[in-house]
Amino acid sequence: MKVGDRVRVKESITVYHFPKKIHQAVDLKGMEGEITKLATEYEGKHISANFPLHVKVDAEKPFFTHLREDELEVIS
Repeated sequence: MKVGDRVRVKESITVYHFPKKIHQAVDLKGMEGEITKLATEYEGKHISANFPLHVKVDAEKPFFTHLREDELEVIS
């Protein structure tokens, strides 16, 4: 996966920072978005982030979340 890929969340993932539902559990399964950043380098050094994909999720109010590659599927 690379920056700019359109992706869909294929796993059941609960977040608590969803806009307009702060502190309420929201399942991201089936939601779509775009990869905006890869957290694989910091100041020129390789890092091993637990959730290396920074994804802008398309929702009523778009928001960002960090996910792993195995939680997503490329759709275009």
